[in-house]
Amino acid sequence: MLAIDISAVSHRSLGRSGLSAGSIGLGCWAIGGYFTLNGKPDGWGDVDDEQSIRAIRLGLDMGASLIDTADAYGTGHSEEVIGRALKGRRGDAIIATKFGYTYERAARALVSTDVSPAYVEEACAASLQRLGTDYIDLYQIHVGELSDDQADAAGEMLEKLAERGAIRFWGWSTDNAAAAKRMVKFPHFVAVQQELNVFVDGPDMLTMCEANDLASLNRSPLAMGFLTGKFGPDMRLPQNDVRAAGHSWVRFFEDGKARADYLQRLAQIRELLQTGGRTLAQGALGWTLARSPGTFPIPGFKTEAQVRENLGALEMGPLPAATMAEIGELLGRGIEQN
Repeated sequence: MLAIDISAVSHRSLGRSGLSAGSIGLGCWAIGGYFTLNGKPDGWGDVDDEQSIRAIRLGLDMGASLIDTADAYGTGHSEEVIGRALKGRRGDAIIATKFGYTYERAARALVSTDVSPAYVEEACAASLQRLGTDYIDLYQIHVGELSDDQADAAGEMLEKLAERGAIRFWGWSTDNAAAAKRMVKFPHFVAVQQELNVFVDGPDMLTMCEANDLASLNRSPLAMGFLTGKFGPDMRLPQNDVRAAGHSWVRFFEDGKARADYLQRLAQIRELLQTGGRTLAQGALGWTLARSPGTFPIPGFKTEAQVRENLGALEMGPLPAATMAEIGELLGRGIEQN
């Protein structure tokens, strides 16, 4: 695993967009509250909207300008909370939201997917209203796998939205590097959102992003909270938490409990992640920052304390190259690849 030794910086270029953003963002899935996917909870338990608003504003004060959400999160609720938090501060934020999952708002349920041009236009208008803004900085396709025809049709519509000024740029949340590379032909395509953390690497996507001057937004940089170190073998999450709901794609938890194999891997690298006085979470974010000069980890949060700890990693900067190499050696084949 290659690591790039880069200096500690608080801002990075957002790919070829000409924009720059705080190198650690705010992931706003959790603040969306309750909603379901395939009949199972897909949120992160109970939320307090006023606390979410305070946490977002604290994040802005600490240098986190990139705010990542989706219309799926709480079937619009996350976007509404962000809209409230950004009143009077819109210029401080780069809003990244997503579309592609259709939903029933009254039931707070995701029901299907749609990336057709007509739906892209409809979803964008709804997000703009909820966010209380007249433009979205980065509008992302949320559905990770599409046919070439679906992707091209969506891309053409997104280009039209950029030309109208409804969005500034767009991207795709996918772990398919070959599919994402096809979109480079569209001039306003500037970013990919990929899963990336100490346990799950994405070298093909990172190489593609670097070669094409695309930003890499990183979902699950803390492995759904696993890399905070707060989960022991006997701790069980409530059923209304996505990590306990039984979704097949949840890697790090099983039946609401931390998986033993990942606990073992974390124990191997705990001290290395705490290099330089970092907390575990700060070390995990430092790993992501060191992985490539174009990465933007977007850890989730519910509280001001979590935002404060996560953004403390900005001062610490990327992990040193030697530490990155040691982590790679210790985990070896234990690092999964997308």
